[in-house]
Amino acid sequence: MNAQANLSEKDLLNDLLNQEKMMISSYATFVTEASCPNLRQVLTTQLNETATNQYQIFDQMRQRGYYATKDAPTADVTQAKEKMSQMKNNL
Repeated sequence: MNAQANLSEKDLLNDLLNQEKMMISSYATFVTEASCPNLRQVLTTQLNETATNQYQIFDQMRQRGYYATKDAPTADVTQAKEKMSQMKNNL
């Protein structure tokens, strides 16, 4: 019997989402540690593609009601943007 037959759609999507998140983390590490410009470009492209895939899986889960989200209050978003801007300027 196929092991996937025992998993629900939600479980399969959740597994895919977690795999994509792990790959994003790995690619981010690889990019920052690569010294070859060509390799960095390849890894950055893969990182971006994986981030796109991750969002598509997340969005499918959200649309199906498997991943509950709520919008952040506007004031919290503004505060986070200001904090990130300050951090960037301090670098």
